[in-house]
Amino acid sequence: MSFRPSFSVEDTEEYQYVLTNFRIAHEKVEEQRKQLDAQEDQVAQLRARIELLEGGPGLPTPGGNSVDDFSIKNGAAQLDKLINRWASEILRQPPTDVHLICEAAMNDIVSAQDYASNITGTSMQVSKFAKLPPPCSEGFINCLIVTNSKEANIQLTRIHEHIFNRDPTLASVWRRQTFSAAVESCTEDMSYSILSEHIPHLTHLLQTVNALPSSVLDSAYHFSRMLHASRSTGSAFYRAFVPELGAALQPREIELVKRCLRHERGELDRVGCTMFPGLVKVDGGGDDNTVVRRAQVICECAMTPESR
Repeated sequence: MSFRPSFSVEDTEEYQYVLTNFRIAHEKVEEQRKQLDAQEDQVAQLRARIELLEGGPGLPTPGGNSVDDFSIKNGAAQLDKLINRWASEILRQPPTDVHLICEAAMNDIVSAQDYASNITGTSMQVSKFAKLPPPCSEGFINCLIVTNSKEANIQLTRIHEHIFNRDPTLASVWRRQTFSAAVESCTEDMSYSILSEHIPHLTHLLQTVNALPSSVLDSAYHFSRMLHASRSTGSAFYRAFVPELGAALQPREIELVKRCLRHERGELDRVGCTMFPGLVKVDGGGDDNTVVRRAQVICECAMTPESR
């Protein structure tokens, strides 16, 4: 015996009604989905346009992290360690007589004969003076290294300074757009030119014995690009400074890397050697300066033979 379900006319009409409403609702949902997709496309295009006007995303940083004051301090610390390692290698396996190295460094850094008379070429003095704060500061950080042409880089730096003094935000856009086409690394000739400009005697000596710090210079260049090419730095511009030898110790700008009893007792002491330049964040066209990383120095009394 078979069972045949029976449907009434009312059941069929109700089924058709539900089916029609479901189809209408589905069409409305599909229409809304297409509208949302169109809106997302418009938002994506708008974001891309804004990014283009702002100079693009800037250069990537290690790990994909944004560049802020903390990461800049870490980057400076890594470069500092690399410079220290290179200077230690120079002392551990000197490519030439250590007194010649010290004399060349002194001729580049110190002009005052009364200060130079206290330098006798000790191991510590050689290791401290065989640093690269002037090239790192003026050669790589304060000069925008965009091309392998010294004259072009100087001109670009002047253009940026002019724009920055008028409008820091516009300058940051210009800076990122300019660095988007920057060279990936400095050539040997460019690196030698930077060293020769700031420490000519030491550079000539190190070139003679084939001991130029190529790896250090590459790291200094990439650190400079990180400072100037990232969008997350906003309108601020970072500048480096090297305290003048013999200048008074300013706690807000200078950090001693070697303990000094004279300084701890509150007695007068002065800068004897800069280990690594300080970093200043400049906002508002140069009116607002914030020290991001103090200059790493050794006091004057620690550089004398009696302090060993």
